[in-house]
Amino acid sequence: MFQAESYAGHKLCWPGDLVINSLWAWGGGLGVTRMHGIVSTAYGVYRLRPEFAGYSGYFHELVRSQPFQWELQVRSKGTWISRLQLTDEAFLTTPFPVPPREDCEAIVRFLDCADRRIRRAIRAKQTLIAVLNEQTQAVIHRAVTRGLDPNVRLKPSGVDWLGNVPEHWEVLPLRRRWTVTDCKHLTVPFVEDGIPLASVREVQSFDLSLATAKRTTTEWYELLIEGGRQPRRGDLIYCRNVSVGAAAVVTTDERFAMGQDVCLIRSRGHNQRYLNYFLHSPAMERQLASLLVGSTFDRINVADIKSLIVAVPPHSEQTAIADHLDRELQRNSAAVDSARRQIALLREYRARIIADVVTGKFDVRGAAAHLPDEADAPEALDEIVLEDAVDAEIETLEPAEA
Repeated sequence: MFQAESYAGHKLCWPGDLVINSLWAWGGGLGVTRMHGIVSTAYGVYRLRPEFAGYSGYFHELVRSQPFQWELQVRSKGTWISRLQLTDEAFLTTPFPVPPREDCEAIVRFLDCADRRIRRAIRAKQTLIAVLNEQTQAVIHRAVTRGLDPNVRLKPSGVDWLGNVPEHWEVLPLRRRWTVTDCKHLTVPFVEDGIPLASVREVQSFDLSLATAKRTTTEWYELLIEGGRQPRRGDLIYCRNVSVGAAAVVTTDERFAMGQDVCLIRSRGHNQRYLNYFLHSPAMERQLASLLVGSTFDRINVADIKSLIVAVPPHSEQTAIADHLDRELQRNSAAVDSARRQIALLREYRARIIADVVTGKFDVRGAAAHLPDEADAPEALDEIVLEDAVDAEIETLEPAEA
């Protein structure tokens, strides 16, 4: 991502060294490396004593296990969870359970085998999700660019990324049929029991979800909704930063305000669910990609949003398309949700196995002795999925609102 101007103070690490980010040790920011490398001054490098040669695989699993994460958290010092720091002294005085070497080898062998099998299961579920999402995108694209009549006469849209559309449809900038209102750029206080704020996290699903939204006071809420900014049922909340293009339909009458990095899209004469499907279509993805070419950050302004080209059928057809997609995509959505729940359970299962094995709750020596040899091929980064990346980016924005 960037290159340091100077490597003064940096540290070398070697295979078998334990590398720890002192500010993120409590959150899993540590592990035994398998390669030579160089790390910044924010990291500590710890090398096993000669008498513990061969223990590196066991210690890697131990320090990343849930029980040990608790130990690292209570030994880290600071006033805020994301600013806790683990000092050398605090780490080096941490008690370590150390089994005999042959037991450590059995533990590592067992956990490697279990991890490979769980990863395969996770990868299979993620492949299923990818296929279902592709199918969903194809269904949406067909409906919002061609309509539901397979025999409809088509005309050139005049837009390369859109192609042909039904000849009775309009193709025009979004501002011709919808109003776009930006959020207020205010830093507001958060409170435990207040009025919800819809920001980037709340628009990641098709329908707006306020379940985990941050909240503010009534006084700040009144400021945030000034100038026609009070969202109401049927509006769209559109993300213009980080997760550009994400949009959600307001399906609640609950009072809430727009937080940071979103805007409100409103229309009285058009079906908002149809528009949201169009905003989620591959055609819109291509349009946004062309807008963001050369941009350092994924971010668009309100003027760009107003200029987005939209295919607009008559209102009755918009409603028919939206209803059709609601029905057609329900099964895919349920299957994706089920696969994601299964992935979460598999990850939880893996964490539980590691915790129980490295702390001696399960004796795996007999099982490890009878495991078949498996090729130790490098694992693909199968678990770094889009949702995880989006969540990580959203987390970096939250302090700006606090």
